[in-house]
Amino acid sequence: KTIEMIEREYRNHTPIWWYTGPYFIYSMLNCGLRLMNVDIILKMGFFIRHLHNHITELHREQQGSMPTKFQVFRGQGLPMEDFEKMKITKGGLMSFNNFLSTSRSREISFKRFARPATKNPSSVGILFVMAIDTVICMKSSTPFAEVSKVGYYKDKEEEILFSTHTIFRIDHIERIHDEHTDHLWQVNLTLVGHQDDDFNKLTAHLRQDFKKKTGWNRLGSILIKLGEPAKAEHLYQILLEKASTDTERSEYNLQLGTVYLNMGEYSKALSSYERSLKIQEIALPPKSSQLGYFLQQHR
Repeated sequence: KTIEMIEREYRNHTPIWWYTGPYFIYSMLNCGLRLMNVDIILKMGFFIRHLHNHITELHREQQGSMPTKFQVFRGQGLPMEDFEKMKITKGGLMSFNNFLSTSRSREISFKRFARPATKNPSSVGILFVMAIDTVICMKSSTPFAEVSKVGYYKDKEEEILFSTHTIFRIDHIERIHDEHTDHLWQVNLTLVGHQDDDFNKLTAHLRQDFKKKTGWNRLGSILIKLGEPAKAEHLYQILLEKASTDTERSEYNLQLGTVYLNMGEYSKALSSYERSLKIQEIALPPKSSQLGYFLQQHR
């Protein structure tokens, strides 16, 4: 019933309204992005684009009214193992793959999210304190927006919503003394942009790695880079089923070959490369093909 209602009324509300509402969209979308779940990302790709564009639009509208520097807060649970890794990388960079909901209210973030997270014995409650400099945001590709007036719960959470892949530097980690638990920690973060050398090195490296990739192809390349070849294989299999042009079929077979090569499944890799080459030879304009050279060398 909820899905039918969303389909029927989707255009009656903004993407941020749907995202902040009491529906499955928030949890499903962020779970999919965090776990790089190919099926969820493909199915919700249109909404990811709509939500990002809405945040970007509001960001432009609000730039003049935002304070130059301010703090936002986020309370959440974190598995012990992940928290230990975070402590090791103190001073380094940290990226949130999902859309990032934060609040201007420390009390809301702490009492409603960080402290309750300690009830899970295998996790710690984290209060992120994030320092935001709007000048840095203008020089980076990180849009964020105050969504209190356009969200489902108007004005209740003083929410500021960041788009995906916001990058922070981990400045400081300290225990929060609490009479009920010793599993509460505060993590101070600073939003980084092009003024940060490590950020520039990271983005330059990523641009070099993925400069020829666009759209879903870029996602496949990222999955391979993250050591998730099975997810990349699943992605390209789905894309192949949906491909409508010979160019797409050739490209996805080529990428599938690269995935199998990374998995050590050389016969499957060769078959995929050969399918890609065959499509190129039959359906696409003649051109010199690195793939042809590759196949000749591996016969």
